[in-house]
Amino acid sequence: MRPALLLLYLFLCAACTQQTLNAGSRDGETRRIISLDYCADQYVLALIPKGEIAGLSPDAEASFSYLREKAAGLPKIRPRAEDILLHKPDMVVRSYGGGSIITPLLERAGIKVVQIGYASNLSGIEAIVTDTAAALDNQAGGRALVAQMRANIPPPNSTAPAASVLYLTSKGAVAGKATLIDDIIINAGLENFRTENGWTGSMPLESLVYEKPEIVAAGFFETSDRVSDIWTPTRHPVAQRLLANTNVVDIPGSWTSCSAWPVANAVQALTMAATNFQDTSND
Repeated sequence: MRPALLLLYLFLCAACTQQTLNAGSRDGETRRIISLDYCADQYVLALIPKGEIAGLSPDAEASFSYLREKAAGLPKIRPRAEDILLHKPDMVVRSYGGGSIITPLLERAGIKVVQIGYASNLSGIEAIVTDTAAALDNQAGGRALVAQMRANIPPPNSTAPAASVLYLTSKGAVAGKATLIDDIIINAGLENFRTENGWTGSMPLESLVYEKPEIVAAGFFETSDRVSDIWTPTRHPVAQRLLANTNVVDIPGSWTSCSAWPVANAVQALTMAATNFQDTSND
């Protein structure tokens, strides 16, 4: 059968099946929910009973997936229309998985799509958690995640001048102002070493020769491939000296790679670093 005809056949089958699933769901049958990317995986794993998860993304158990241990043993489905429809879900959750055309394709097949937004600050993440939990029909779970997030963020100690922190990824990218990382830094009682807005693709090696941050927040270094990363700026002698002679706080990618509650862990780690810096400065 030609690919185009096969896809049309799958859509027709999915639409027919969806009517049955929706009717069954109203009678108390278990929902079938699929997530299309590792950001969506976190919400599904945290807010949906395991028996209702029909599939997760291929990255659900990757090192940058926060709830990777909970993903073990669950089906992994590629974010392609053919693969999704074959599993006959009645709901699909996505952040970016499947690309821009996947949502209308699935909705035409009668499948509800829950779109997870992106936030550039902590209050925005709380709103996303609340809205996504409501869309997944688990408002109580959303409230619990927001409460957990707030509990993990200690108030910053403002009795001493704030230390400067450079957020540096293993590939050499750095975060400036008006980013989620910047809001994390501010909530930890620190100052962003970078004064420019947005992300910069390469660390400022020249300026780091003359001026250095008090703290380096090292992001995604646990995912770094030392072979493929051989030409990245973090291998430069200036960067190596900075990492060797500065207080480095490891920020795993699983904490900050999605607009979700694990960002609180990054705030907590940097708040502790800020407190330690202040204590050292007062000695």
